Amino acid sequence: MKTNAALEDIEDWLIREALGQPDIGEMFAGFCERLAAAGMPVERGMLTWATLHPLVEAESAFWRAGHAAEISQYRHDEEETEDWLQSPIRAVLEAREPRLRRRLSGGNAVFEYPLLTSLKDEGYTDYLILSTPFDLPTVTDFGRSGMLVTWATREPDGFSDQTVEGLDYLQLRLALACRATIQTRIARTLAETYLGARAGGQVLAGRIRHGDGETLDAVIFYSDLRGSTALADRLEPDAYMAHLNAYFEATAGAVMASGGEVLDFIGDAVLAVFPIGADGVAPAACRALEAADAVLLRLREAQRITVHPLNCGIALSSGQVMFGNIGVPARLTFSVIGRTVNAAARIEAMTKQLGRPLLVTAEIAAAAPRDFASIGRFHLAGFGEEVELHAPL
Repeated sequence: MKTNAALEDIEDWLIREALGQPDIGEMFAGFCERLAAAGMPVERGMLTWATLHPLVEAESAFWRAGHAAEISQYRHDEEETEDWLQSPIRAVLEAREPRLRRRLSGGNAVFEYPLLTSLKDEGYTDYLILSTPFDLPTVTDFGRSGMLVTWATREPDGFSDQTVEGLDYLQLRLALACRATIQTRIARTLAETYLGARAGGQVLAGRIRHGDGETLDAVIFYSDLRGSTALADRLEPDAYMAHLNAYFEATAGAVMASGGEVLDFIGDAVLAVFPIGADGVAPAACRALEAADAVLLRLREAQRITVHPLNCGIALSSGQVMFGNIGVPARLTFSVIGRTVNAAARIEAMTKQLGRPLLVTAEIAAAAPRDFASIGRFHLAGFGEEVELHAPL
């Protein structure tokens, strides 16, 4: 098509956005506002894309004239609603068509989808869907991933041919900008899912060389499932995996709910960190103890619906740790190492010996909002001096 200065300005703006790291909702809203300013009568737009996320299947940005874009997420486990089953978007995806257009005014208007009737009742006169597939690692039932944009207007005669041509022309440019942005979102999701928010952020910020890291003060949370070796030997793999995930849901889920970060699953053990801020050890210790209490409560509740024992030992220690890349240059993991981490693992081993589900160091006990009692000083493997351990009363 023959372009004009307004379209070329929007095209240049999209290229600059693609070269940066824009928020996809803000970028889509900016795109819609520029279309309107260029004389294209778009008054309602929605951008939808498939993503790669353990919980989320797809996302969308919804814009109306005069409003900011609203981001929505659609989970893998959501039941398909009647609105979705009768949606024109679903029809386009299933048919793998590049477009769908419906006039909403005039005697020949067709309203085979309930959404079209709703849009007509709101005064819209024309509805257009443009679909652009592209390759990204996503989980989708509709073939290649990509993006889909819907447009609606209240112009009496609907979209003009010139407007549709302009939207068609800019669709590929918008797709390029969106693809780069969606890819960045997927990379961040994967980094945070597999490494944790703090470690994922470090990796994405460029700390990927062998030995890169930082020293920080933290409370270390370490828990280990009891009797798992015998269960692994006795249960079928699927049953054991389900049992293990029930344990991780209780432990790691409680840690994250209390503001901690899970750094690693070591077999059937959970290693997590609660960073200590300028306000001292007490807030981090309280969050870690809140997580420990929640873990024990969750396991008791989960035990009601499983025939296999769900018990664990939990240890908390505090001090300086090294947080960074360990391993070999070609195969790294981002984790915490140091004396404090080793102490937590050794103290957890003492929970079985002493018959206590939760043991903490003296510093954690002193910062706790409830009473702890010393149960003695013990020699921990690999430590030169004995360590005083405390348990809740």
